[in-house]
Amino acid sequence: MNQPQPTIALVAGEASGDQLGAALVEALRARFPQARFVGIAGEKMQAAGVEPWFDASELAVMGLFEVLSHLPRLLKLRRELLRRLRENPPDVFVGIDAPDFNLGLEIKLRRAGIRTAHYVSPTVWAWRERRVRKIARAADRVLCLFPFEPAFYERHGVVADYVGHPLADQITADREPRAARNRLGLDPVATTIALLPGSRHSETARLAEPMIEAARQLGSRRGGLQFVAAMASESIEAGFREEMQRLGFERIRLVQGDPRTVIAAGDVVLCASGTATLEVMLVNRPMVMTYKVSPATFRLGRALRLVKLRWFSLPNILAGEGLVPELIQDEATAENLARAAERWLDDEGARSELAKRFNELHAELRCDAAARAADSVANLLDVPR
Repeated sequence: MNQPQPTIALVAGEASGDQLGAALVEALRARFPQARFVGIAGEKMQAAGVEPWFDASELAVMGLFEVLSHLPRLLKLRRELLRRLRENPPDVFVGIDAPDFNLGLEIKLRRAGIRTAHYVSPTVWAWRERRVRKIARAADRVLCLFPFEPAFYERHGVVADYVGHPLADQITADREPRAARNRLGLDPVATTIALLPGSRHSETARLAEPMIEAARQLGSRRGGLQFVAAMASESIEAGFREEMQRLGFERIRLVQGDPRTVIAAGDVVLCASGTATLEVMLVNRPMVMTYKVSPATFRLGRALRLVKLRWFSLPNILAGEGLVPELIQDEATAENLARAAERWLDDEGARSELAKRFNELHAELRCDAAARAADSVANLLDVPR
């Protein structure tokens, strides 16, 4: 009997989406060995066998006004992608996160008779709830990473599957930071502060200064500290290094392409909001979450009351309580970051309690997510499984 050879198109727009997409492609290939995968892909998806029509870095734009400045280029890219998909229709299209780009594309593909899945529920349960109407037009199925999301979609008549978060399956809690420090060439016994300033240029441009200054303050107040920072790309590393030189503090070891080892090396992690906070939780390290957008974006979001969340970091959202400090916008200062990090360093009981809660949350998310996501996508295909 001939093996089915579906064509599966995927679009991922940033590092976290690239990770999800790579795991999904590998799980789908186990079901359909002859499948062809095409679309917009980062390094991990390309390594998993996705034929890149465009690179995922072209979609890595954050913030309302930042997106506007790139809008002509993004619209042109989407028109070209839509043309190619209409000329060579895939058996199914999977939009991975990047909702501002993917949902509009999915609506047009669905109208053209192409089945669509949206992988990673947009945070409609947190802000801009009206987007659920657009999602209903865009996706035959929504793949949800968190257990509370499908019930929200059910209330709005949208088919949604809880698939779990692949990182919960991939990452095990790392109790011993010394091994990670050895791998990074750090002092294995020195107290270590890890910095994760983000994977987008707009993030690191705003967080570099307060993080570097926080490291300077911690280093001056406490002896024996060492600092290590995860860099998402060569260009981000170059910008961060330039900022260290400008501020006159260059005692931070920069590590490109290995954020998980950087997290594991830390006693405390200063972390940009986003998927990285989940990774820190899964590795099980105390963290201080921070985030800044452009002042115009922040003012507009507040004026329109777009954000409904009490919490912003994924550990706090999952727990429904403030497990870790969150320093947003004007609170994201070097002094606040340094003080929050010191509170973790000084309170062993708080660290122990946090480790226990992180373990509990990790267990709730672990459920062979990539396989479950592949099952959901396979159910949209007109081929035998």
